[in-house]
Amino acid sequence: MGLERDWNFDEIIDRSNTGSMKWEPGVLKVKFGEGRENLLPLWVADMDFLSPTVVRKAMEERLAHQIYGYTMMDEGYNEALISWYQRRHQWEIKKDWILTSPGVVPATNYLVQRFTSPGDKVLIQTPVYYPFAQGIVSNGRQVLENPLKISKGRYQMDFDDLATKAADPRVKLAILCSPHNPVGRVWTQKELEQFGKICLENNVLVFADEIHCDLIMPGFKHICFQDICDEFAQHSITANSASKTFNLAGLQQSSLIIPNARLRNEVSHFFENLGVGGRGSGTLFGAIATTAAYNGAEPWLDDLIVYLQENFVYLKTSLEEQLPGVKVFDLEGTYLAWADFRSLGLPPTKIVQIIEDEAGVALDHGNWFGKNGAGFERFNIACPRGILKKAVESVVAGFKKFL
Repeated sequence: MGLERDWNFDEIIDRSNTGSMKWEPGVLKVKFGEGRENLLPLWVADMDFLSPTVVRKAMEERLAHQIYGYTMMDEGYNEALISWYQRRHQWEIKKDWILTSPGVVPATNYLVQRFTSPGDKVLIQTPVYYPFAQGIVSNGRQVLENPLKISKGRYQMDFDDLATKAADPRVKLAILCSPHNPVGRVWTQKELEQFGKICLENNVLVFADEIHCDLIMPGFKHICFQDICDEFAQHSITANSASKTFNLAGLQQSSLIIPNARLRNEVSHFFENLGVGGRGSGTLFGAIATTAAYNGAEPWLDDLIVYLQENFVYLKTSLEEQLPGVKVFDLEGTYLAWADFRSLGLPPTKIVQIIEDEAGVALDHGNWFGKNGAGFERFNIACPRGILKKAVESVVAGFKKFL
């Protein structure tokens, strides 16, 4: 008997009155300004799809127990993660390498605190996920940008600039966003090898944020940075989570993979000193959901990727055909599409104003990701096609008033 596919990505779910950061009018007001409480949200990176049924059932079963005391990660969590990465990415993770954390963003801040000192520099590749820069600055460190460059219509790493920047003795940590948010690149092994070699030569520790690694479009393959060679594995920390893959971000659960025993012990002790736990930090239901998803939701993910690719094709075709000059970069990974509006001849502030006030849509604006993101917009396409179509039609209509 085959698996019952009980999911429908076209179904529109009412997320009002659930405290959703993405949809909550109060959050939209704070983020986008007065009078913008009812924008159609395609911004923050969570999905508008129901999480897999196996996840809900696993949590309901544990919920029925009615005792929710202090809980450690059981062996099932580690086994599920190890099995997932072996099946999905052909990466063999050892149980001893795994630490847990209440999210990748908190982990990023913890690692900045532990492996750099006030005034040190942390290297990031802009335009990039903006909480990286926020965490660096808020912890009293300096942001050092290694801007990506566009070559032949595709974002590339600037290795000459990287080598120059990494040679600065104040650079102690480099954050690798792989796959890259927001530009949607899935880095090749050759690119990762060159990145890792430069960091290794300059004794710059690599923090590889691979939270989007399961959301890979057909024709591309995610390469796990630590799996390339033992030298990289010993000189890096990888963060991953089921949160983006299966829409579990509110459950605050992620994993850190640290093959180097010295680094792992330092992180574990630092976590304990912060009061977030060593090997057992995270949440009870986050761990249950992650285990269930890795063990039983792979068919859901396979179907999701097909749906996301169809959403992307709709977005790219619609914007580029109806707004000549707009370029939507090909999506290799993530569910976040990156669009260049600069050729419309409008200043970045006007682009933002049209999207919010004329189109009534909330997007992540390009300048949030770094100064080289100005004039770009990030679309979250992890939503039912009906919502996506409404947003795209509104954006097109909004811009046509000014073109």
